[in-house]
Amino acid sequence: MSRLSRLRRAAILIIALPLTLLQTSAVQAGEGYVRRLQAQALLQTLNAELLSHDSATAVLQGWCDAYGPGGLKIVAQRVRGQDKPPSEAARTALGLQPGQAAGYRRVRLACGDVVLSEADNWYLKERLTPQMNQVLDGGDTPFGVAVRALDFRRRTLSARLLFQPLAPGWPSAAPDETPLGPLPFEVLQHSAVLTLPSGAPISFVVETYTGQALQMALPPRP
Repeated sequence: MSRLSRLRRAAILIIALPLTLLQTSAVQAGEGYVRRLQAQALLQTLNAELLSHDSATAVLQGWCDAYGPGGLKIVAQRVRGQDKPPSEAARTALGLQPGQAAGYRRVRLACGDVVLSEADNWYLKERLTPQMNQVLDGGDTPFGVAVRALDFRRRTLSARLLFQPLAPGWPSAAPDETPLGPLPFEVLQHSAVLTLPSGAPISFVVETYTGQALQMALPPRP
């Protein structure tokens, strides 16, 4: 079983565990432990959703719909003036040849005022339509929305948890009743390649998901 397959299975299992544990944890442990369980469940839910869908933008739109104030659309806030040459991982994923250029965008995907993720995206302009390239060059449309008509596929290359609300082995360990405290800005990072149905790559992305995404979904404190 591959590492990503193990991550998918672990994410699904860990999502289910807190739902039953939370029913008794409020009595058996303090508020700090309950908040950590809630954050753990949300982090693993977001991770599992991203691992099981082709469009990260669509996943974040669902997150925004579920936990935002309602009626908001995910917006890609362009970060300009910070262009990066393709990383070695990007060159490999896209099959770039010497001298071949790749488009680049750095964006923050936001639900209203809440930044849900930051992403570096290298893509092959020649495999997109002129209209798609025009949209990507001139506006703040998310990449997944701009190229939706290509019916692309997403293949996750890596998934890393950058934040652990609960220590490894927490289901059988003594409850950590330390208050949760402010969430770090970076909590989860994925790298992925987007391909055409034929398998030809069109984009390589490195996405970092934020503690703000978890914070907006955490239940209000009692």
